[in-house]
Amino acid sequence: MSYEFSIGGYNIKGWMVAVGLPVLSSVAGGVWWSYDTLQRFYGVESGIQEVVDKSASFDKKAGELASRIQTLEQAVADNDVRGLNTKLAQLSTNMQQILEQQKILLDLRSQVDKDTTITDGLGDTLDVLQTEIDDIWKAYDELADNPL
Repeated sequence: MSYEFSIGGYNIKGWMVAVGLPVLSSVAGGVWWSYDTLQRFYGVESGIQEVVDKSASFDKKAGELASRIQTLEQAVADNDVRGLNTKLAQLSTNMQQILEQQKILLDLRSQVDKDTTITDGLGDTLDVLQTEIDDIWKAYDELADNPL
């Protein structure tokens, strides 16, 4: 059983189709694979170009960031941040001493208030006593001027 057909004046036998079809299929697959690989390469190439383009921007930003970091380091050095812990400890000690002194002052204030209350009462009593002493002296003076 032999198959044969004619296309455009050419006689094509069945065995030629049996051999040619897998060969053409393999060649077509190779062409497709080559096209796909080439497109992927172009995609990677454009991606690399995009990264290279953006790396200049990153370099600029890195330079700005380095400048800012240097400024911060200088500010830290100028403000003696490392000695800040010692200063805070001293400040804490001073605050404790101030609070203790304030407590003593409040106690003294309450004593002064109590003493003021007492002396105000003494002032009235002393006024009464002074009046009585003055009256006694007046009576003595009158007795000395007019003895009975």
